[in-house]
Amino acid sequence: MNFPPGLKYSKSHEWLSVDGDVGTCGITAWAAEQIGEVVSIDLPELGKEVKQGSAVGAVESSKASSEIYAPASGKVVEVNTQLEEAPEKINESPFDEGWIFKIQIKSRNELNSLLDAGAYQKLTESEQEK
Repeated sequence: MNFPPGLKYSKSHEWLSVDGDVGTCGITAWAAEQIGEVVSIDLPELGKEVKQGSAVGAVESSKASSEIYAPASGKVVEVNTQLEEAPEKINESPFDEGWIFKIQIKSRNELNSLLDAGAYQKLTESEQEK
């Protein structure tokens, strides 16, 4: 499984790529594999203020519905509307074309609670064993 090293990861399986004070968010390849083929997405509302760990949207798959959580607090500044027509991009390219939303990060200190690639890999391995 691929865990890109430059990203931050949440324990709820979202990834965050930080560029200045804007973070691009999506669900990890591991999460996408666990939920199965994504068939629709409920994107976060543009301009919405979100808190770290709060539900901001959901993905529907052939297996289940899974909430998407904000990896950091801030304001949603962009959403990937292409996913409404092509939700399968989340499975095919979760770290590139399958990004879900961008957030204006409120507090960089919150990023310290996120995992690096190595710690996230250990998390997925422990969840695999359950």
